[in-house]
Amino acid sequence: MSLAELSVDGQPATPDDLTHVALVNYGAYTSFRVEEGGARGLDLHLARLEAEAVELFGEPVGEARLRDLMRTAVAGREACWLRVSLFSPEIGPRTPDWSGRPKVMIAASPPPPPLADSVRLQVQTYAREAPHLKHVATFGLIRARRIARVAGFDDALFVNTEGQLSEGSLWNIGFIRDDEVIWPQAPMLAGVAQALVQRGLGQSGLTGRITPVQVDDLAGFDGAFICNSATPACAVASIGDRAFATPGAMIDRLKAAWASNPVQPI
Repeated sequence: MSLAELSVDGQPATPDDLTHVALVNYGAYTSFRVEEGGARGLDLHLARLEAEAVELFGEPVGEARLRDLMRTAVAGREACWLRVSLFSPEIGPRTPDWSGRPKVMIAASPPPPPLADSVRLQVQTYAREAPHLKHVATFGLIRARRIARVAGFDDALFVNTEGQLSEGSLWNIGFIRDDEVIWPQAPMLAGVAQALVQRGLGQSGLTGRITPVQVDDLAGFDGAFICNSATPACAVASIGDRAFATPGAMIDRLKAAWASNPVQPI
């Protein structure tokens, strides 16, 4: 895979930009596949960036500016992957109190493949800091995934101190009972792929709801799947020692639910 092309506010990223981003772990981002000049759930990605900008920096970027910068990054590409990040060189460990419009860094690269066809998950007690934000503090996520791999699993599924299952290292999880999708309720990131699957469930003859899910509840489900922007639906083969036989036909219905959302022009 070729290296990503990086831009900051529409211009090639400078060494100073890259140095700051490498050394100061403060910011947020969203990422998605671009196809046909647009993206599924673009409205949700834009809303996420604006909310992150206000909460972390004190001022929105502005949807029109975000779209313009995205179009510049996408120019000449039929399909690609965009990671749109927010940061400020004014903010650092000794200067945390700056407020204003953040800079926008965009990485354009070839689209990645889905995470997997099926995954075996290790349950770990963990909760991300400020879990409602897609922030750049990824140490805990990478460490959790590394621990799971060393233990013979594919990835980590988080449970909080109240015993509620929440999310995974890079994805949301849904559970299946008959023709219903159950999304766990707990502090976590509201995933765009999760929202798109939920929006399209009716097109696939499915329903969905959100409710707290604990480890002891796993025996009552027919299957489970994970989803993120690169992976509309991937079957869960097991959680801990609990095996699932999620039918391939159900995964196809979930992918169809995701695909029923139109590509929104940038």
